[in-house]
Amino acid sequence: MVASRHNPRKQTRMAQTPEGKVKAAVVKLLKKHGVYYFFPSTFGMGRSGVPDIVCCVNGKFLGVECKAGKNKPTELQERELAAINAAGGDTMVAREDNLKLLEDWLIKWVY
Repeated sequence: MVASRHNPRKQTRMAQTPEGKVKAAVVKLLKKHGVYYFFPSTFGMGRSGVPDIVCCVNGKFLGVECKAGKNKPTELQERELAAINAAGGDTMVAREDNLKLLEDWLIKWVY
């Protein structure tokens, strides 16, 4: 949200990218089910390719990479998702058309 030039107190919504809309939908589901999550920011100091959203669901690690349309994770992102799986965590590439699958997983893990 940014302040309007004409009224600094009035908030206006910035246009979201298609991937931003997927991220917002994922966050909505995570909040709905009380899941701990964060968006990792590496700022050149962390690991590149980490998923967009990192979650902990009743002690289970979940990395969610968000993609819109037919976009696919990069090779680096695929390696990070595989490393999380190899370490015993779970991962998902969330898209507009598979958010029901994410919610089904959350319901299974949370309740």
